[in-house]
Amino acid sequence: MTNAAEQDWQVPGESRPATDKRCLTILGATGSIGQSTLDLVERNPDRFEVEALTAFENVSQLAQCARKTNAKLAVIANPELYDDLKQALAGTDIEKAAGPQALIEAASRPVDLVMAAIVGAAGLAPTLAAVKQGTTIGLANKECLVSAGDFFMGEAARSGAQILPVDSEHNAVFQVLPSEAGKDINKIILTASGGPFRTWSQEQMAKAQPKDALKHPNWSMGRKLTIDSATMINKGLELIEAYHLFPVNADQLDVLVHPQSIVHSMVEFCDGSVLAQMGAPDMRTPIAYTLTWPGRMATPSPRLDLKEIGALTFEGVDHTRFPAVGLALSCLKRGDGSPTVLNAANEVAVERFLEGDIGFLDIVSLIDAVLNQTDKENAHAAPMSFQDVMELDKFARECAGQIADHK
Repeated sequence: MTNAAEQDWQVPGESRPATDKRCLTILGATGSIGQSTLDLVERNPDRFEVEALTAFENVSQLAQCARKTNAKLAVIANPELYDDLKQALAGTDIEKAAGPQALIEAASRPVDLVMAAIVGAAGLAPTLAAVKQGTTIGLANKECLVSAGDFFMGEAARSGAQILPVDSEHNAVFQVLPSEAGKDINKIILTASGGPFRTWSQEQMAKAQPKDALKHPNWSMGRKLTIDSATMINKGLELIEAYHLFPVNADQLDVLVHPQSIVHSMVEFCDGSVLAQMGAPDMRTPIAYTLTWPGRMATPSPRLDLKEIGALTFEGVDHTRFPAVGLALSCLKRGDGSPTVLNAANEVAVERFLEGDIGFLDIVSLIDAVLNQTDKENAHAAPMSFQDVMELDKFARECAGQIADHK
């Protein structure tokens, strides 16, 4: 498994020109990241224009967003909803399209930046299509790097695509990491809120219902991401993502629980210096930095008042109550296809938990069982192509479904 540590590190695309107006495509426009992006776009019509917007099946919201931004193209991923989309956009000049291939074609259009905000492995194909065009990518879909890190970053290197991290943790590292600093990094520390169950016992978590897990204390996110925060597997996935984004090896990655979500991540250097990026927990801050980098823009995000906050606290991860972090890190260190299996199994497990089929603690145990079954069948070779990724992803999902059915 390769990563940025094996190349000469420099800030990706440092010579990117700051144009007067940037053209954007937003993949996943109706999700939480997509909506935060559109909020900034609509507040700054002189700085941005929208080429294409996509959504999975929320036709009414997609049409509303397309009308408000005067997007040139609106795509609904579910092909059965094409007629609904046509009706919702009747009387406009906005192009309409539907289906997986339409998503790929939308992502392939020439723009200044594609905001890749489709949740889960479903975002891989369209994001990869944008990468192959050499487009600058605002990467909010961590699964692209978890499921297909080596392949994805290899395609970016071949096309010259710039990958700008949108996740608050990786965006924080990106903001504080100087150019050509790879050899000077001692450690990258990702912070975690601890989620809604940070102080819950294992006995309490065993009885947790979806409504409990969806009450995140700090962040407003989609359902899947909120459950990932509750199990803390989101931090495990982010460790894998950081490995591919930054010039470090797996042993130079760490997680620190920080309940206030003010310090978003830290970089420790060889001389003992630690640089951190801080801000109120509002995704519009890292999104704005991605949209305007290497510059900045004003946002409506709350301003940080450390005097009012008073104190910032930190604690280690309790790996007994939250084993998902260590499980993900062990998958990364194996250097095979285990991260692909991990991601697919997690998506199935979260869905089954939300449907009431399995308990909260069963999420991680199901993932572990799928990984063990994959080992038994010797089906965890590192994927070397998009087809390899999809085949391993499918195998893991089928395995997870079968195991969940017998829980």
